[in-house]
Amino acid sequence: MVKTLLSILISLLLIAGVAVFETWYVDKTFGEFSAQLETLYEKTEDESATRGDAEAVRVSWNEKKKVLHVWVPHNDISYVDYWLSEGLSLIETGQYDDALSKLEVLKEICRNIPAAYAFSFENIF
Repeated sequence: MVKTLLSILISLLLIAGVAVFETWYVDKTFGEFSAQLETLYEKTEDESATRGDAEAVRVSWNEKKKVLHVWVPHNDISYVDYWLSEGLSLIETGQYDDALSKLEVLKEICRNIPAAYAFSFENIF
């Protein structure tokens, strides 16, 4: 009986620990990516963003998404890929006004995805 209760308690603690880690990791990763996006957004506003700036953001995202696939469903990650690709291609062609709208949507997505997987009342019920 004691072993069973102890096993249940350990299992619950492990699940809670993984849930806390998941929330922390997703928030941290999207926070870092959002900071990079903000820098790119500011450069795009000034019309000083270059292909290299855009490519650096893409490379960073590709590295981050390798691990994010463990915590975030593929559809959400591919959604970020889609908006990022559109925005970066517009920067590369010098269409800064159109790129700003794509980057603005991408910034909002990066705010919403971590909130969708956070441990909160609305996500439980």
